[in-house]
Amino acid sequence: MTILKIALEIVVVIASILLTLLILMHKGKGGGLSDMFGGGISSNAGTSGVAEKNLNRLTIVVALIWVAIIIALSLMAKYHIG
Repeated sequence: MTILKIALEIVVVIASILLTLLILMHKGKGGGLSDMFGGGISSNAGTSGVAEKNLNRLTIVVALIWVAIIIALSLMAKYHIG
């Protein structure tokens, strides 16, 4: 079971990095900190293309995988598995 725990820890690190990159790839919707520094001037919050919708779906899938692995690792730690 130690191999499973190590594999899950490696996957959660990869998923964390991927999730961070996916979140940073999203367009700003305005009204946030980016508007203070001029980021909201050129952003068009009214449009959302196919690429943005696919990016949203991919982000949600990676986030769900990340949460599931975190729960699995915590259950393994609670019941001393691995």
